[in-house]
Amino acid sequence: MPPPGVCLNILEARSKQNGHGGSKNPEKFLQQDYEQLKQYCNIRGLRYIDERFPPDRNSIGAGILSPSDLDRVVWLRPAKIPNVANPCLIIDGISRFDFGQGILGDCWFLASLGSLTFQSDILKQVVPVEQTFQESYCGLFHFRFWRFGGWVDVVIDDKLPTINGRLIFVHSKDPNEFWPALLEKAYAKVCGSYADMNAGSPAEALMDFTGGVHVTVQLSDPPQNLWELIIRAGQSKSLMSSGTLQGETPANTVLSNGLVEGHAYTITGVKEMLHQGNVVRLVRLWNPWGKGEWKGDWSDGSPLWRTVSAEDRKLCLSVAEDGEFWMPFKDFCSFFTDLDICCLCPSFLDGEQPCKWRTSMFEGRWVSGVTAGGCMNYKDTFWINPQFRLKLHGDFSENANDKNIFVSVTQKPDKRRRQKCRKFHIGFSVFERTKPTRKFPAAFFKSRTPVAQSKRFLDAREVMEVFRLKPAEYLIVPSTFGPNETASFLLTIVYKGELCFASVSPELR
Repeated sequence: MPPPGVCLNILEARSKQNGHGGSKNPEKFLQQDYEQLKQYCNIRGLRYIDERFPPDRNSIGAGILSPSDLDRVVWLRPAKIPNVANPCLIIDGISRFDFGQGILGDCWFLASLGSLTFQSDILKQVVPVEQTFQESYCGLFHFRFWRFGGWVDVVIDDKLPTINGRLIFVHSKDPNEFWPALLEKAYAKVCGSYADMNAGSPAEALMDFTGGVHVTVQLSDPPQNLWELIIRAGQSKSLMSSGTLQGETPANTVLSNGLVEGHAYTITGVKEMLHQGNVVRLVRLWNPWGKGEWKGDWSDGSPLWRTVSAEDRKLCLSVAEDGEFWMPFKDFCSFFTDLDICCLCPSFLDGEQPCKWRTSMFEGRWVSGVTAGGCMNYKDTFWINPQFRLKLHGDFSENANDKNIFVSVTQKPDKRRRQKCRKFHIGFSVFERTKPTRKFPAAFFKSRTPVAQSKRFLDAREVMEVFRLKPAEYLIVPSTFGPNETASFLLTIVYKGELCFASVSPELR
């Protein structure tokens, strides 16, 4: 254990493409080896049953089905489900229109999944496409997710929960296609149960699908260049989702304008077009229910579509009950609360190609009484929090809108069950350094104001900010809001330029 207040260096995030926990060599979730299990089952002529996530009521979890409905659940392999003639993992490619949400409240997961379908290279990392229901089939499938600093390979059997012969969770429009249901089951296993997927933020799934950089924009206080950011995000192959405000009405209430309260949507496109001589800005969104659309201006049935060119109308308008719709950008900012953008490189922030941003990350831990000093309100103990030092080099733009550094603090779960994990209020502060030292004492922080910090402490999985720092030496201090709160965390720094001091002090290895 390092001494309290020791100044930690930042560990540069090296490429893990071929290393353990990398995208090419993910860790085996719960020590289950897909290839070994497949070989074992095929040699013995067995159909795989997953002992670590068995087809029973514990894997469904509590609170989403009544006891009587739980008693009616039958776990069936796809070939045994009525109306399934020829089960396949994928039929005619992968699309957001392949599936619709079931009774599980995981719109946040499915909205992110809808966004993932636009990025085939990333999707192939999550959904290994060589799997089939034909050759060497033994009822065994696997999927991959990025989890808190590394990729994991998750094995499942293909028994799915049904009632009266129908899937009760996500279901495909084509009854023979099963990649959505199997992928949802694999993520439920990672979360602990299906019930543990009830409610969440799209940002969580976006990160788990990509391992990339996640930026949240609060639409109540958007940057002046928000429209340009969204356009560049789309051009840079980013994944984007957004959510509506949860009102006082029951969950899943559909408003008179067609939007669902407290619901996650996928952003699937943006468009500028001429309308009566003026430029109109539109955002296209998709409801993971697979139905239910906006009814206001520029909706499928809006007469405004008759006022634009035939070319724009043919290119954009699709009158179908598929959950996808256009709406004015100003209405999007009014009715939606936040915008989540996730990408492998945040080039949408500056629009420059190729990517000039470099990523560094470090795993740390707050320990009660040792390295958990709380926020700056606790002036006598704040200094004992883990301290990370860095030195920034590079060009510095005089334009205040040109952000050059992204900082994220992610708290790691202390339990396997997602809903049972403690979430502390977390945040961070950034200070400009004066002189090198191994340890910055309480007096240093009592006499200085942070040059940057998280806007607020949130009891969320991640707190992030994008801001602008001049080339200099800095100290980053992640903390929980209150002192003596024990948790592990991941600090991620993405910087447009050169990042120095990228090593760990030997005594901290």
